[in-house]
Amino acid sequence: MTFVQLIDCKTSRFDEVNRLMDTWVERTKGKRTATHSLIGQDRSDSSHIIEIVEFPSYEEAMRNSNLPETDEVFRQLVALCEEMPTFTDLDVVRDEQLYAANIRKLFETIGTKGELPPLNDLIAENYHDHDPANDQDTIGLDAMRREMGMWRGAFDFTFTVEDQITQGDRVCTRWTWNGTHKGDFLGIPSTGRTVSMTGTTVFRCQEDGKIVEGWWQYDRLGLMAQLGVLDQLEI
Repeated sequence: MTFVQLIDCKTSRFDEVNRLMDTWVERTKGKRTATHSLIGQDRSDSSHIIEIVEFPSYEEAMRNSNLPETDEVFRQLVALCEEMPTFTDLDVVRDEQLYAANIRKLFETIGTKGELPPLNDLIAENYHDHDPANDQDTIGLDAMRREMGMWRGAFDFTFTVEDQITQGDRVCTRWTWNGTHKGDFLGIPSTGRTVSMTGTTVFRCQEDGKIVEGWWQYDRLGLMAQLGVLDQLEI
């Protein structure tokens, strides 16, 4: 279970505290067990600082606390604070990356049989799509719906989300696509073949969570081989 520690302190010497944190990061390379650190400054009181440190587990947090470097930095931190910092230990009981959830819903929806929903709850009207397989970028929700319609008309398919990594407003998704070739695809008539691809897509989300830009990389050559197109080429 993920564990989070909140360090709450009062200091008018934030620049020195910031440099101290840089020193701790440098000195604990290869030793620390913390996976993520975030420092927030109270907008109503600039001397009120909260650091949020994430660990894989409580046990790993204790290992980190027992490092000599951590103890030394803590003593220096106390000297920079106007009062003794307080610590709050939290077991994470829910961790929902909201942008990532929207992306998963999009992949699920694209592969749903029947009429394609409007998607305006997931994709922004000014969506911009980058697909190296297309001569030009696809711009706009309506254009993206047509692109999806082309794929849906050629295949019955589903996506399986393998991994997702979220950073800021971007979500990187590694996926597997499985389909059955049922209709014309780039001039290739239906073969009835079962095909698959792997790929990665990076989506950028706007503040309301809607997807506003996407970059695709996938094994299109492998797909064409499975459809038998490469068998027709002379070597």
